[in-house]
Amino acid sequence: MKLNQLSDNAGATKKRKRVGRGPGSGTGKMAGRGIKGQNSRSGVSLNAYEGGQMPLYMRLPKRGFNKPNRKEFAVVNLGLIQKFIDAKKLDAKAEINEDALVACGLVRRKLDGVRVLAKGDFSAKINLAVTGASKSAVDAVAAAGGALTVKTAAVAE
Repeated sequence: MKLNQLSDNAGATKKRKRVGRGPGSGTGKMAGRGIKGQNSRSGVSLNAYEGGQMPLYMRLPKRGFNKPNRKEFAVVNLGLIQKFIDAKKLDAKAEINEDALVACGLVRRKLDGVRVLAKGDFSAKINLAVTGASKSAVDAVAAAGGALTVKTAAVAE
């Protein structure tokens, strides 16, 4: 195969519509915009405009509340930690903290901290130090003979 024999897959590229290029093109003169009116003008944005009727997004009630200073945690399941220990990506003998979880690739970034949840099977005896953990995760680590310490005072469920 040579460079001059390369071609795109059928239907991979589509020719762009050249509007306003004469009567033979099918989109000449008015360029498919009709005669006069707001939509025939350039620079018009009519998203959600309903001809003066109250738009749908304004008719529906507002819902919920977004806390402006909420904390975003990176979530890790115990089952995944066990998997990484079995694959020798995490050292079970050393203390596992948030930096170790990021370094091994289990967590992409810490955000406001790492929170451990109890999903999955867990059997390793480890010493884990994180920002947050569920009660069931703390119990699961303790049942395996390890210790899970939470940096913040509150252990939230």
